Amino acid sequence: MASLSPEQIKQLVDQSHQAKEKAYCPYSKFRVGAALITEDGHVITGCNVENACYNLGICAERNAMAKAVSEGHKSFKAIAVASDMADQFITPCGGCRQFMREFGCNWDVYMTKADRTYDKMTVEALLPVSFGPDALGQTASK
Repeated sequence: MASLSPEQIKQLVDQSHQAKEKAYCPYSKFRVGAALITEDGHVITGCNVENACYNLGICAERNAMAKAVSEGHKSFKAIAVASDMADQFITPCGGCRQFMREFGCNWDVYMTKADRTYDKMTVEALLPVSFGPDALGQTASK
């Protein structure tokens, strides 16, 4: 996995915060944005979209990854996640961690605060001893 430069990280974090501005969250009022960078350098953003039937909402991270796949991208370098939380870093929920795992363990997740500071972890560190395509004797199709 190629590491991102400090400038690329800053841009990805900024794009995740910009994506947060588009969130549709009339019930929780908890805005989340994500910016995903593919192996070939494309950046795809997503935001959370809530639904009156609560379990039909979609998280920003899964929104960005689904958009990426629909545009032909299945190999990712990193994702940045943003919210309005000031006192702690936003972390992906369990469902998003499992969704990320589908696309490999060795890519980075930048969890941010409202002031754009961040903490970096890999998908593997966020979801240790995980279940993925290899558990089925397969690899994810490219």
